[in-house]
Amino acid sequence: MSLRVERLGALLKKDLAEIIHREYQPEGTFVTVTNVRVTPDLSIAKVYLSVFSPGRDEQVVYEFIDEHVPAIRHTLAGKIRNQVRKIPELHFYADDTAEYVNKMETLFKKVDEQPKAPRDEEE
Repeated sequence: MSLRVERLGALLKKDLAEIIHREYQPEGTFVTVTNVRVTPDLSIAKVYLSVFSPGRDEQVVYEFIDEHVPAIRHTLAGKIRNQVRKIPELHFYADDTAEYVNKMETLFKKVDEQPKAPRDEEE
């Protein structure tokens, strides 16, 4: 990945986190932008979100953000218009890294808890 693509991804991550937190975060939820991956031609940005919404369905939060993609992109354009020629399309995805980590930790615990078979000593 080129340096320009990485820098744009970091800039988008910072600015999108601020925009979502300030204007498009539903009441009683906490949305975190965990990663932004930009295509080499800088036309599409894949934005990964982690949502914490105790007692609520997380899918509703993702639907809320998907409904507001044009407005989020417009606000983003106001912030980065002098740094890029074209504002990238925004595609939002659920970041399942935490679920994956929990699943792996559970599997490791199960392996550790299993009784170990005695080894036959070789002579």
